[in-house]
Amino acid sequence: MNFSGLLLAGVRWRCCPAPGRSSLFQALHNSCCWGKSAPQKSVPNAALGDDRAKASAHAIDKLFSSEQQSSILHVLNTASDKQLEAFKLLRGRKSINIVAHREKFGPFQNLESLMQVPLFQYKTAVQVCNSILCPETGKKKRKLQENRLLGKLIKPDIGRERLKGIHSIVSIVFGTRRIAWAHLDRNMTLLDWQQDESCKMTKGTYLSAGYLEEMSSVISKMPTADIYVLEKNGLPIQNSSLFPILLHFHIVEAMLYALLNKTFAQDGQHQVLSMNRTTVGKHFELMIGDARTSGKELVKRLLSESVLKAEPRVAFPLDKVVLYRQMLSSTEQNRVEELYDSLLQAVAFYELAVFDPEP
Repeated sequence: MNFSGLLLAGVRWRCCPAPGRSSLFQALHNSCCWGKSAPQKSVPNAALGDDRAKASAHAIDKLFSSEQQSSILHVLNTASDKQLEAFKLLRGRKSINIVAHREKFGPFQNLESLMQVPLFQYKTAVQVCNSILCPETGKKKRKLQENRLLGKLIKPDIGRERLKGIHSIVSIVFGTRRIAWAHLDRNMTLLDWQQDESCKMTKGTYLSAGYLEEMSSVISKMPTADIYVLEKNGLPIQNSSLFPILLHFHIVEAMLYALLNKTFAQDGQHQVLSMNRTTVGKHFELMIGDARTSGKELVKRLLSESVLKAEPRVAFPLDKVVLYRQMLSSTEQNRVEELYDSLLQAVAFYELAVFDPEP
């Protein structure tokens, strides 16, 4: 017996998916939990190497017990393409191809026949069989990965479930002379988009009361939303000449957190989040090294696509398209990056944090 055969004979496989699934997968759950006394064949990493070479050397059916084969075939032969998409590895064309192959050639008689389906080779077929047997394992790993990514993307952490329930957000970007915001709903429809030029508190001496008055005035003009997203600037603290600007940003950010988190004392729920400026730049490919370029041309393209495309990335209200075009034209001579960035940040927030990532 070769080395791979010894591994296959000597490793025990255990899988315990969580209860409470649909009736379609009941047979799967009944046969999927194995005790230590019932040895099952596993799929070592070495068995997932060269697809074609391994396919001829090891039949997929030999990797699983008869009970496991029966459970996998039950899912492959009875689930619809939408139900198959519950397994991450079967999203998109793979689930459609399985159903099409089943309708054309009849039910799958064995696991090896899965490799006759387009987009399936040896490694893919083995991974799919394992994911059908243990759907919760992949789901837990994916959830941990998503939580880690969210932790790097936004602060503080409010949980993906709450993010999925968001109906609209107000994205806020502020500089040394102005503050801008974009109100975007989960259908990617722009509800409000404007800027305020009264935020010029870096000139002269401003007391705390001055900040409070200015920020309260600006916030009174902002629409109400489920979440307010602030841009987190990454100015280097080592440069002492930037200290006054950095201090200004921190004060404005603190004011916005305090004034917009109106119910935090009662329910402890954060309504204000910070999103890294560099992350948004990378999402839209606006980064050159560590520097972020202007998003003006991208915003102008989004506005044009809203009129020309049936399903644009961002939907601008038709009665405001002319107004927004005039607004962008009037800012051609001035670098009003806060205005452009507020919209881009709103789009990136939905695409990165709210909507499910692409499989």
